[in-house]
Amino acid sequence: MPKITYLPHSVICPEGATVEAESGESILDAALRNGIPIEHACEKSCACTTCHVIVREGFDSLEEATENEEDYLDKAWGLEPESRLSCQARVADDDLVVEIPRYTINMVSEAH
Repeated sequence: MPKITYLPHSVICPEGATVEAESGESILDAALRNGIPIEHACEKSCACTTCHVIVREGFDSLEEATENEEDYLDKAWGLEPESRLSCQARVADDDLVVEIPRYTINMVSEAH
């Protein structure tokens, strides 16, 4: 079973975390299932960028982003070549190391 390591984020996951993920499960679903509250304003429908993450290790094991995901990623804060929307990136068989960016473009969050 692949593992996802979420690097420390001062608000969302201060200590960082390593969790087990099912092959085919999204990075976001694995996080939420394990109490890591990555923001997802569009309810996982690939219609915003609030669940943007940077895949620091294991990026090449993910399927390529769709054109729709790429279009939304262009609007993400802190975009990098290894950026993905965590609601769309599905775990394959390799372990991943994921960084949750410090900011999102969402000006208002119900959690704050």
